[in-house]
Amino acid sequence: MTSEISENGEIGPDDFHATLHSLRVWDSPLPGFDTGAAPGEPLTLFREWFVHAARAGQLEPHTMSLATVDGEGRPDVRTLMLHDADARGWHFASHATSAKGGQLALRPEAALGFYWPTVGRQVRIRGRVTACGPEESRADLAVRSRGALAAALTGRQSEVLESAEDLLRASERAWERAGAEPDAPAPTWTRYVLAPAEVEFFQGDAARRHTRLRYRRPAEDTDWVRELLWP
Repeated sequence: MTSEISENGEIGPDDFHATLHSLRVWDSPLPGFDTGAAPGEPLTLFREWFVHAARAGQLEPHTMSLATVDGEGRPDVRTLMLHDADARGWHFASHATSAKGGQLALRPEAALGFYWPTVGRQVRIRGRVTACGPEESRADLAVRSRGALAAALTGRQSEVLESAEDLLRASERAWERAGAEPDAPAPTWTRYVLAPAEVEFFQGDAARRHTRLRYRRPAEDTDWVRELLWP
């Protein structure tokens, strides 16, 4: 197949498709998944899988996809970091004035997706999202880095940016303030918690006989139902 890289470095469709179809997944041994030994609730299993992925060398296992829906019913998705996972649910944070914050205010249902290719595992979570109060949201930011505080102080997330210079100036001011005022308030910074109604654990298999275990809770005060799914 001839290369279609143009003089300006653009990749042609043949090169794109050749690269796409040459890629392979799960060429190394994958862990097993004994669903019969799985705990009765999903949080314990998530923590086990998370630590296993991190120790197996998975880069940034705490990154996840967050899917929300806007006021017109159009789905939206982005990648962000997990801040905690406890009995309340899965925690993350953002500005309440961001696109995701606005969408969650209108429709407080969301989905999370973790993918750890090093071990061929996925975790999918769906549930209702609640916004934490100012004290907990501020505490969330207080334990993070100066860079995280500077980013929060820069603000205006998801707004139209007129020029890169505008961002540079705002960011420089925010970094200076974050260094001088480590407790500087970022009023719109909000910690969110997704309380799970469904959690699915997916273990990939090189022969495509994937194992899928779903935890489902029919109502908030009921026990978890565990069920296997066809791959």
